[in-house]
Amino acid sequence: MTTTYPTPKAIAAPSLPLIRQVVPVQFTYDVHFTTGLFELNNPLLAQVIAADGEVGPKRMIVVVDSGVLQCHDKLLEQVAAYANYHHDILTLSTDAIAVPGGEIAKNQPEWVDQLHQVINTAGICRHSYVMAIGGGALLDMVGYAAATAHRGVRLIRVPTTVLSQDDSAVGVKNGINAFGKKNFLGTFAPPYAVLNDFSFLTTLDDRDWRSGMAEAVKVALIKDAEFYRLIETHAHALANRDMAAMQQLIYRCAQLHLDHIAYNGDPFEMGSARPLDFGHWAAHKLEHLTGYNLRHGEAVAIGIALDSTYAYLSGLLSQSEWQRILKTLQMLGFTLYVKELGDYLDQPRHPQSIFKGLTEFQEHLGGELSVTLLSEIGKGVEVHQVNLSLYQQAILIMQEMFESVN
Repeated sequence: MTTTYPTPKAIAAPSLPLIRQVVPVQFTYDVHFTTGLFELNNPLLAQVIAADGEVGPKRMIVVVDSGVLQCHDKLLEQVAAYANYHHDILTLSTDAIAVPGGEIAKNQPEWVDQLHQVINTAGICRHSYVMAIGGGALLDMVGYAAATAHRGVRLIRVPTTVLSQDDSAVGVKNGINAFGKKNFLGTFAPPYAVLNDFSFLTTLDDRDWRSGMAEAVKVALIKDAEFYRLIETHAHALANRDMAAMQQLIYRCAQLHLDHIAYNGDPFEMGSARPLDFGHWAAHKLEHLTGYNLRHGEAVAIGIALDSTYAYLSGLLSQSEWQRILKTLQMLGFTLYVKELGDYLDQPRHPQSIFKGLTEFQEHLGGELSVTLLSEIGKGVEVHQVNLSLYQQAILIMQEMFESVN
């Protein structure tokens, strides 16, 4: 016997209202300034950890830039002694991990894998801490590892260079390089705290001392004409390693970066514009083209000079202000031309052309091309189209200027 069933009637889809999820999230972290962070009579680090209000001691692993250890050979002993002295607040879960500094830390993904393994075996949880001590590249890499372990382990940044203290360490970004592109892999993850120890700056070589000043020039040019005049006025002192002048530069630069992140409506860069990357589209490409022989700040200085020259040629920026900018960068000790800048100018799609950096910059941000230029010192403007022939002319002008003084 065959059983038959009635044909089901079509059921009209119900008209259900849209659900729109809104998740308000507030991030709070402190940026401290000190000297002698790991001296036993300096309570700052212990106070920062104790401030979480949780029952201690807290587990911590320490990752150190090996270049820092070469200049501060007692550092690991100091960190261990500090942890022992404050044993009721923090405990080191394993020996400190030394990682090469500079872009090598971001170009070799095995360092992230190693840190994930250490975080796992050391029992580091989301209420534990990873403390990174080093320059911006190391902090980027360690921050990426910390942000992707347990979906986020508390990160304490201890930046040791001018560039990391005044710029990269105070922000919310972490990342590593991949596929020949700067920061292709990364996260937006605010640190638990940033501890700027000025004593680390005393052992920097001249290149690293100088390099970080490019980020201060950058943010001053797009946001604060008075800060720019301060840099311009004290350029000679800054170039000659005046510590008081440098501390003021670092503080104001960090403050301007933090203000932009918090109050300019796009802290996690959901849009296409990124004013704090003034001069960076060329800088990122130059770093890659030079095999990262250029420091990041050195490349940024060239990028600032290039975009300022372009702004002048396109009628946005006055000649006098353009000349002031280049003069200040030169007074600070920056070289404003490298041969890679002029390679393949007539082949903008060539992978070794600086203009390929424009495509990669747009691809990294998404959306339309957005390049920050200057209309005057202290005021940045966004443009969405560029004239490559004017950029070629700007590069040739910079080459002529470089050759005339060498």
